[in-house]
Amino acid sequence: MASPATFRGRRAATIENSDVRLTVLEGGGHIAEVLHKPSGVNPLWIPPWPSIEPSAYVAGGDATYGGGAESQLLAGIMGHNLCLDIFGGPSAEEEAAGLCPHGEASIMAYAMNVTADSLQATAILPEARLRVERRLSLRGSAIRVVESVENLCGTDRPVGWTQHVTIGPPFLEHGVTEFRASATRSKVLEHAFGAADYLVPAAEFTWPNAPRADGGLEDLRVYTARRTSGAYTAHLMNPEQPSAFFVAFSPRARLAFGYVWRQRDFPWMGIWEENRSRSHAPWNGETVTRGMEFGVSPFPESRRQMIERGQLFGVPAYRWIPARTRVEAEYWIVVRAADRIPEGLVWPG
Repeated sequence: MASPATFRGRRAATIENSDVRLTVLEGGGHIAEVLHKPSGVNPLWIPPWPSIEPSAYVAGGDATYGGGAESQLLAGIMGHNLCLDIFGGPSAEEEAAGLCPHGEASIMAYAMNVTADSLQATAILPEARLRVERRLSLRGSAIRVVESVENLCGTDRPVGWTQHVTIGPPFLEHGVTEFRASATRSKVLEHAFGAADYLVPAAEFTWPNAPRADGGLEDLRVYTARRTSGAYTAHLMNPEQPSAFFVAFSPRARLAFGYVWRQRDFPWMGIWEENRSRSHAPWNGETVTRGMEFGVSPFPESRRQMIERGQLFGVPAYRWIPARTRVEAEYWIVVRAADRIPEGLVWPG
């Protein structure tokens, strides 16, 4: 079943079956809801602040969303947003020209085409000169996503391209929610990730044990029990396995939620933790999230920094899209009842 809809006051499109309801926002194309209908739980993050269409945001007109480069993105962010053609913040010159963090894909209006069990969302990014399309279809309790990016320019383009999947309450609980991933070599962000960062900057480690500043190790397979914290770690997905995955598990909901994708498409996953550490608007010390962000780049950084980094652990830190060329990636979203966390996810198709 398919229908146009609204979600939290936002224009949206919805497709559903007896197992799951999928909702995609028109503004920004965000996957806002993957509702497991038997449990009534949507694992994706819904911000605690009011959500508006990105096109409705007026810089300097409303202090609700702060006053920085990220404000337009934060005004409309929800669930799983696409970072393209950068993953991270703009340069000073790009910011002055109007570019927001994570690129245009998360703020543009998407044209929606909905059928009985599938949804197509398409947008053109005018500054990046890219055409992006997502085709989502239901397969029982799984969702197949085929995503394409077309370079409309006559020049090859280096891009950041990351699936910014963010999990939130009630699925996400301190010291309770579990995670598994096909991660291997890992590294902490090279500088402190805010005032509440508790990890050793630039430390290299093997998943899942991240070095803490107090000398201990943090098991990233369980969401932090801290009252306040922030962190970012980058993880190379196992290059010896064709499929990469992460899966999260809520013991209270008895629900497993995860993604599986081709490692060659998205070799990196970043884990972003924002746990009541940001006091400025719109965060206001209230947000509890964990981002499981898989893509072509290990760290959120500017375009210049991404290109200058070049690689990490011998693996590229960005992707080229050749001139006048369309490239495609496929991944699956899985949500299902479970008594314990799966130790892995297999390719559903």
